[in-house]
Amino acid sequence: MKVVAFNGSARKGGNTASLLNLVLEEIAKEGIGTELIELAGKPVPGCIACFKCFERKNRLCAVDNDIINEAIEKMSEADGILLGSPTYFADVSASMKALIERCGMVSRANNDMLQRKAGAGVVAVRRAGASHVFNSLNHFFTIGQMIIVGSSYWNIGIGRNPGEVLNDNEGIRTMQDLGRNMAWLIKKIRA
Repeated sequence: MKVVAFNGSARKGGNTASLLNLVLEEIAKEGIGTELIELAGKPVPGCIACFKCFERKNRLCAVDNDIINEAIEKMSEADGILLGSPTYFADVSASMKALIERCGMVSRANNDMLQRKAGAGVVAVRRAGASHVFNSLNHFFTIGQMIIVGSSYWNIGIGRNPGEVLNDNEGIRTMQDLGRNMAWLIKKIRA
């Protein structure tokens, strides 16, 4: 069993990574493997609507000079997927949007290859706009026929400068509860 997390922040190791790591720590405590992939420093262009994925049905994006095909493979092999994004102008980061577009399109082109996997979005925010980001992340899971894992509050942590989300006690509890809930669900699915 494994959960893969994608950090869509331009800051490697920043607040979004801190929140994802809180979730992953709880999952790891349950004996489930975890991996965090940082998109920072890895240019990820959006979908070019070539529809080659629908023609080839080979579980790959036709644009093969970036991290996306590796991401698709890791998602395919995982039991759970976490998508994390900071709040940029009340939406997901550009690299997270590109990951959603391209991985989502390849999944749909290949008989919804990610269906029935556990999924959850995680959002870092300074002040406002996080609910929209949370919705954007969850749309990836719903259109892919995945099972969204809930927590004790929306999966949001508040902080601006790197590390500040670790001062958000409710955000920390929310991430820990999310990790425990995702581990529980994965074990039930795999039983």
